[in-house]
Amino acid sequence: MFKTIALSAALAIGLAPAAMAAGAAGHVEDFAFSFEGPFGTFDQNQLQRGLKIYTEVCAACHGMKQVPLRTLSAEDGPGMPEDQVRAYAAENFEVFDPELDDFRPATPTDHFPASGMENAPDLSLMAKARAGFHGPYGLGINQMFKGMGGPEYIASLLTGYTGEEKQEAGAILYENKAFPGGWIGMAPPLYDEAVEFADGHANDIHHMAEDVSAFLMWTAEPKLMARKQAGFVGVLFLTLLSVLLYLTNKRIWAPVKGKKSA
Repeated sequence: MFKTIALSAALAIGLAPAAMAAGAAGHVEDFAFSFEGPFGTFDQNQLQRGLKIYTEVCAACHGMKQVPLRTLSAEDGPGMPEDQVRAYAAENFEVFDPELDDFRPATPTDHFPASGMENAPDLSLMAKARAGFHGPYGLGINQMFKGMGGPEYIASLLTGYTGEEKQEAGAILYENKAFPGGWIGMAPPLYDEAVEFADGHANDIHHMAEDVSAFLMWTAEPKLMARKQAGFVGVLFLTLLSVLLYLTNKRIWAPVKGKKSA
């Protein structure tokens, strides 16, 4: 079962650019994520729910080898206490230790494991690898207003199944409105109430797709909040500098501009 899901996932996510190159782009919905905009921030509760969905649904096939487990305790990330991170790592993952020549429970100093299946793409940077919004003639105009749309593409893909199926070349394909070409080899990975949340949050497909997409955006851009803050400080500094330069220029040229031409 896991092999089937992994191969289907590779077709769903890893081969999407080829289908898009053929000109058969899918429909990507514009989700209202909390981290969007110049002052947007990650929702820690949402990131923790997304982590739970990834662990229980996605991790069997898809790895995140670029993401250190210790970052789960980051304040601008899931914000898990360090003891919970240690417990999470040890209970869910094993890593091969060359010194022991054997597998051992993972620790916060380790990374998330790589994909367990050869054809299952790594999800570490998937939210940045997929551009969901474009524009006329590929100009990317929509990206100026909606962002790159990587998490929107993932969420749209997870919620884009219509329930229609067909068999082609010995494989079952599923109709998906977001997938380029309209038909995808991955069976719907999410279903209502697939994951239970301790806080009682809604666990229908739409909300779970949003949560796991937000989490994958964080794994792809863990320093997004820091970059926004640095950008805001930079803009503020440049604005102040521009005002000072304008006043200085006006003061220097005031005597000259005040003279009447002979």
